Amino acid sequence: MSVTSVDKDFDSLSLTVTAEFPAGAEQVWQLWADPRRLERWWGPPTYPATVEKHQLTPGGEVAYFMTGPEGDEHHGWWHVTSVAPPASLEFTDGFADDKGNPSPGMPTTTVRVRLTPHGDDTRMELRSGFGTREQMEQLMTMGMEEGLKQAVGQMDELLSE
Repeated sequence: MSVTSVDKDFDSLSLTVTAEFPAGAEQVWQLWADPRRLERWWGPPTYPATVEKHQLTPGGEVAYFMTGPEGDEHHGWWHVTSVAPPASLEFTDGFADDKGNPSPGMPTTTVRVRLTPHGDDTRMELRSGFGTREQMEQLMTMGMEEGLKQAVGQMDELLSE
């Protein structure tokens, strides 16, 4: 598995997943930049994603939904704030209703992705920041930590294709 560490820090209100891949940064970047590849790993294996909109540019939006084992759909959105291929991506991630509208009362996270060379490999740091401790606790209770570990764990197979 590519995940090398998971750091849950309630003091800094952050969850950081670090992974290393036996691939170049451009190859890893394509797993974010190509919506068909993104939907093959964004979400745990039992909740595959479908990307409906993918504008990976500053000010752009990504709209997606995950389909659960019972056919239930869970919608989400990103508001992209910064893109510097193949090194970094920043966005706000949130929950949405079935029409793609942000869900009021549900927490959002600020996500920062960094891809850096690590020998012949690429290290990916995916850091999620939370607005409050309560929001972080809510998302941890909903399974965010394990879900991210499982999602990132699927990237290795895509890079070997």
